[in-house]
Amino acid sequence: MSFTVAIDGPAAAGKGTISRALAARYGFAHLDTGLLYRATGLKALREGRGTIDAAVAIAAARALKAEDLAADGLRTGPAGEAASVVAAIPEVRKALLDFQRAFAGQPSGAVLDGRDIGTVICPDADVKLFVTASDAVRAERRHAELVRTNPAITLEEVAGDLARRDARDAQRTDAPLKPADDALLLDTTELTIDAAIAEAAGLITRKREG
Repeated sequence: MSFTVAIDGPAAAGKGTISRALAARYGFAHLDTGLLYRATGLKALREGRGTIDAAVAIAAARALKAEDLAADGLRTGPAGEAASVVAAIPEVRKALLDFQRAFAGQPSGAVLDGRDIGTVICPDADVKLFVTASDAVRAERRHAELVRTNPAITLEEVAGDLARRDARDAQRTDAPLKPADDALLLDTTELTIDAAIAEAAGLITRKREG
């Protein structure tokens, strides 16, 4: 019988790291659903030569293949910004819905992380987590990640980008970023990654042993 873990939260809160660790620990498949939007957004951005047209983004989402999730550049700042833009287009979200739900139902169990997993994609998930952290800590984490490939980027720029993305994700009418009513809130601001993983794993183990 499948077992689904839904993990939501804003950028740089730690949900990706936690999700990958949980999937490895329990032998579950893992899907970073943000990659679907990053791949769609990056393709739309490239085809639009720097601008994103809704029709192009919708076509890109409908044509998305699993191998597109391994494309170069998906972890860059521009890809993240483009992902947030296309994620606000209802037709893009609809096009990617079936892909995510099919992944969640695999017999081996699955961990999906994103922004609307517990509320829209897998409302009946066995375990739901909403991973968050303070704005300052998230900006520092994302800056440390991006500066490796873009040494000129400043903390202020990263903080500004995150603030705009947070606002867009939370204010969109279709599947806004918010915790599911039955999600466990996991604030990683002052937690080590090992402590955050342990807390999440404890919840899953208790649920499975139920």
